[in-house]
Amino acid sequence: MTLPFSLLDLAPIAEGSSIADALDNSRQLAIQAEQSGYNRVWLAEHHGMYGVASSATAVVLGHIAAATSKIRIGSGGVMLPNHSPLVIAEQFGTLATLFPNRVDLGLGRAPGTDMATARALRRNLTSDVDNYPAEIRELQHYLGAPQAGQNIVAVPGANTHVPIWLLGSSLYSAKLAGQFGLPYSFASHFAPDQLFDAISLYRSSFQASEQSEKPYMMAGLMAVVADTDEEAEYLFTSVQQQFMNLRLGVNRPFARPVDDITKICTAADQAMLSNILRYALVGSKQTVSDKLSQFIEATKVDELIVSMPIHNMQARLNSAKLLAETGLMKVC
Repeated sequence: MTLPFSLLDLAPIAEGSSIADALDNSRQLAIQAEQSGYNRVWLAEHHGMYGVASSATAVVLGHIAAATSKIRIGSGGVMLPNHSPLVIAEQFGTLATLFPNRVDLGLGRAPGTDMATARALRRNLTSDVDNYPAEIRELQHYLGAPQAGQNIVAVPGANTHVPIWLLGSSLYSAKLAGQFGLPYSFASHFAPDQLFDAISLYRSSFQASEQSEKPYMMAGLMAVVADTDEEAEYLFTSVQQQFMNLRLGVNRPFARPVDDITKICTAADQAMLSNILRYALVGSKQTVSDKLSQFIEATKVDELIVSMPIHNMQARLNSAKLLAETGLMKVC
């Protein structure tokens, strides 16, 4: 069984490097992904994080789209509560006009930052969750065909019909994606607990829509693939440190790997990491292939989206190449 693989990129700002380096690395990763046959490269919106350079998500997407020719590009995701639906329609309508038939719009409902930064993004934080479905409908309206007498039109945006995805780490978006008839991506790379419940709820609640006739499910994974298991385990200590920092509320660039993670890891840290990163693919091509086969068989997902949290850029590019060579990827 083969299925499409895609890449999720946070444009990591590695310890000892610059934001300019991070954005150039995203360009290089997109080029490697296209050459290796990946289906999409998505960028994630986060704000105020010293280790993430993709806050202006649509701008970075234009950067990587211009460096490639056919791979799909998109948001994984844009955090809709941070923005006016009209602004997002204009941004992604512009991308879709510049790069036809290549743009996806993945949406999330979390702010992707702390509350003080969220307030600085100039959105109303007092609205309740019930506004999220209405704002998705508003966004679909702006991206669709203008109606007679429509007062507000997204230019660019109207008639681009940019495909919308819903993203989530809980059951809320799984059910909403099913009810709206939209493709759905679950964040099992950092929130694995409800993966199987989300898959079941999404598929059982799916109603065909103008965009999608049947459910389409994507799951997120982290992958660190190297020539040996030992090298991969070493490279993986960077993302382990990242999650430890997040747990402590420490805002730092993406850490260099360390020789022995247990020397800086408490028992509580180890338990947290084992739980959150239970689906991470870490090892040689053969090691990763075996674990990935089990995941695909268990979930029956339609596509995988993989994050490559690796400090060294050449190792990150090699990881993307090796994962594509497992024999499990459907080349796009």
